Amino acid sequence: MKLRVLAVCAAAVLSAGCDAAGGGGGTAQVWITRDRGQHVVSVHTVPAGLTAMQALDRVADVKTRYGGRFVQAIGGAEGSLSGRRDWFYFVNGIEADRSAAEVRLRAGDVEWWDLRSWANGQMSVPVVVGAWPKPVDGNVLVVAGDPGARKAARALARSLHAHGSRGRHRVFVVSRPLVFHGVRNASGKVVFTISTADAIRLARNPKLARFRYEGLP
Repeated sequence: MKLRVLAVCAAAVLSAGCDAAGGGGGTAQVWITRDRGQHVVSVHTVPAGLTAMQALDRVADVKTRYGGRFVQAIGGAEGSLSGRRDWFYFVNGIEADRSAAEVRLRAGDVEWWDLRSWANGQMSVPVVVGAWPKPVDGNVLVVAGDPGARKAARALARSLHAHGSRGRHRVFVVSRPLVFHGVRNASGKVVFTISTADAIRLARNPKLARFRYEGLP
């Protein structure tokens, strides 16, 4: 039982792909939501340079465990091992990989906390689309998965200022219908896949994806 408690708490405070050093100057955002982003509790602007835990504590009433390293409750809403419901968080759309006390926010970062169920066994959600265009903005290659997707891929690439054949991350645009989603491979690269129709919509309005784990409204 003790090991299960530790696993849940660790998952709730990890911060993916973020350097623990850095920050300073500019601002970052803190989002607090519930149920996979379906209910937005609050959105705040904080100074860059704070740790993720400091930023959260600045904008909400936070209850922690294990020496202040792990979040148990935000604004009175508590995680529950028996109820299989806990706080999970992302930085720039990437699932956490360390304590929020060890992550320092950089200018432009989005720190997103979400209280959700893991009763279906989905403890881990490595990548979400809700902070789009992070984390691929400025370091992405947009690829047309088939000839019918070329026009939409070009439109999306322009919106991301993606040019040429270089870019650590990838966005695949395909002409078949599918739900806009992201994954993270073993090398740490983020790969999004999106349909042509959604790619054109997203190119016109990047905020369509906001607060969503996957898909567009």
